[in-house]
Amino acid sequence: MSYEMNELLNLMCDAGASDLHIQVGVPPMLRLSGSMTPVDGPDLGPVDTEDLMKAITGDHQQQKVKTTGSADFGFAFLDRARFRVSVLKAKGHYGMVLRQIPNTFFKLREIGLPEKIKELLLRPRGLILVTGPTGSGKSTTLASMIKWINENEEGHIITIEDPIEYYHEHKKCIVTQREVGNDVTSFAEAIRGALRQDPDVILVGEMRDLETIEAAVSAAETGHLVFGTLHTTGAARTVDRIVDAFPADTKDQIRTQLASSIVAVISQVLCKKVGGGRIAAFEIMITTNSIAQLIRENKTFRINSDIQTGGNLGMIALDSHLLSLYNKGLIKADQALTKSQNPEEMRAKLEQMGADLSAVE
Repeated sequence: MSYEMNELLNLMCDAGASDLHIQVGVPPMLRLSGSMTPVDGPDLGPVDTEDLMKAITGDHQQQKVKTTGSADFGFAFLDRARFRVSVLKAKGHYGMVLRQIPNTFFKLREIGLPEKIKELLLRPRGLILVTGPTGSGKSTTLASMIKWINENEEGHIITIEDPIEYYHEHKKCIVTQREVGNDVTSFAEAIRGALRQDPDVILVGEMRDLETIEAAVSAAETGHLVFGTLHTTGAARTVDRIVDAFPADTKDQIRTQLASSIVAVISQVLCKKVGGGRIAAFEIMITTNSIAQLIRENKTFRINSDIQTGGNLGMIALDSHLLSLYNKGLIKADQALTKSQNPEEMRAKLEQMGADLSAVE
């Protein structure tokens, strides 16, 4: 028996799998509700993985894998879904990971974000950061925010992505989507170009280096609403991560710039949902005068206490949200504990509620 790529993609869509793993030595594996599930059938051999790779990978990307060992791209499967693909070489053989990007956009409330978020999306300028580990749903959250602006505001939205994931139609806004590698050479170059293209909103798919971070902060300071992502958890760590990217003699300057430009940091983690599927837990920091002062004075360790007391402003502490999801019966205690920022405190609170944590180290 040999596997057909179209059959595997249909299976992914039908099962609602978030990822498909193609590797030599195991059958194709689906990630369902966070868990790995093998497809019924034999283990894949080197010829199988190469054939499956060639079925969806263009000549240019195949050449890139041969020369660099990996290639990333996005593609649409009929009208069912889009996929973000990472092709790789491992032990001399081809492998692939495909991430499913649903065709339908989620409303902000369906993701679990509070109504207060909409007020942030109406800001004329500033930096809104969506952070979290790989696979935590950052792209989905950003796409939903861009969709809301596109439907409710007038202006020009520029997205800079690698690769483009969600496709946005022109609605009340003109939406220009640029792909790094195809349309422009780098994130930083695309941001600099965007400033000459009359934007109102700029989405930076990944703030992965100093040049990109500098360009994004500068764009936010000069009268644009800029969205960016980082692989950090928590507002304090996010600010520290940005500052740490800069040389020592410019750290004070970037702290001052961040204090005046950051509008909010939304950190998210994905939890296994009781009954199947996954659900996001959020930490939301909205910059106040107090938080801006903490950023300027390099006292980011105090930001968490401001978040905990800022509920009336729309702020949410991650551990509080995790406890709320547990209390509502949406996640199990082990998820709340393993995803928490302060596991010792979380364990004590869960045990007070009578949770059985004996199986969790």
